[in-house]
Amino acid sequence: MERTKRPVQTSVKDKQLIEKRRGEMIRGSVQLFKQKGFHRTTTREIAKAAGFSIGTLYEYIRTKEDVLYLVCDSIYDQVKKRLEQIDLEQGTLESLKLGISYYFHVIDEMQDEVLVMYQEAKSLSKDALPYVLQKEVEMTGMFETLIQRCVDRGVIEMSEAYVHLLAQNIFVQGQMWGFRRWMLQKSFTLEEYIFLQTDLLLEGIKGYQKNSALN
Repeated sequence: MERTKRPVQTSVKDKQLIEKRRGEMIRGSVQLFKQKGFHRTTTREIAKAAGFSIGTLYEYIRTKEDVLYLVCDSIYDQVKKRLEQIDLEQGTLESLKLGISYYFHVIDEMQDEVLVMYQEAKSLSKDALPYVLQKEVEMTGMFETLIQRCVDRGVIEMSEAYVHLLAQNIFVQGQMWGFRRWMLQKSFTLEEYIFLQTDLLLEGIKGYQKNSALN
């Protein structure tokens, strides 16, 4: 079941402006959190990196933790938005592979955000952390749906346990592109990585026909 978004207080009424300013905060804070860590970064530094005053910053958030929460939430919003472009009920290998590709592209585009989220999520409060963790459950759940529809339509054969584990593997392999980028991106382009990881993830599934495009 999807959790309701944790409200981040703001005195601004314009939703488009809120989204724009918070996007600027996210981009500015990610580099600071990456370089200095969450605790050593000040809200004044975040405001400067975002391009506005500390007073303006506090019109859109109330605490520094709100910024970290927004960073975490933005990742899952992007993944969800991409996966919602796919017909989850289609039940084809093409839809599953497309879902994997969409997800890996989001991770590529948000590598720094993903890295910061995992490094600093421990700094979230007790009410915010469960929400962020639930977002992971929901994202892997979307992959479980894609896989299960393939099973239901007889495209692949897989037990419930394997469906769950394959969804987890997809989730982790996508993140690995960001976590291990210092090594992986010296050897592979993103498209090569997506192709090879998809091949490895699906090769052992009965009903999956190996694509030899890179052979």
